[in-house]
Amino acid sequence: MSTQEKYLVNCQDGRGHVERATIAFILATTASKTAETAVFLTSDAAQLCTTDGASGLQAAGMEPLSDLIAQFLGNGGKLWLCPICAKVNSITEADLVEGAEIAGAPKTMAFLSSGAKLLA
Repeated sequence: MSTQEKYLVNCQDGRGHVERATIAFILATTASKTAETAVFLTSDAAQLCTTDGASGLQAAGMEPLSDLIAQFLGNGGKLWLCPICAKVNSITEADLVEGAEIAGAPKTMAFLSSGAKLLA
């Protein structure tokens, strides 16, 4: 049995509320430095895992969102896009950045069941 910590961050915000999205990725990036970490993207956050989806997004006084996402992925973090949100936003696997995948509730629930802690 693995003793490594695991974290799941649920991110619902994107372009519509960049500050909240940034805070979610600050949590995720920090957690991913020492733990297995995944971000479940839903709703307005769906575009964040697409190529250039976070470009130009920066809340006042905060690091650019695209830089945080790059750091998170560089740390081995995983981006999981809600399948329904992908469909609603016409996002396919081909649109995703490397390290992102379309993965829904079953994968997310299995990760939580395996001992991941939810950071919201």
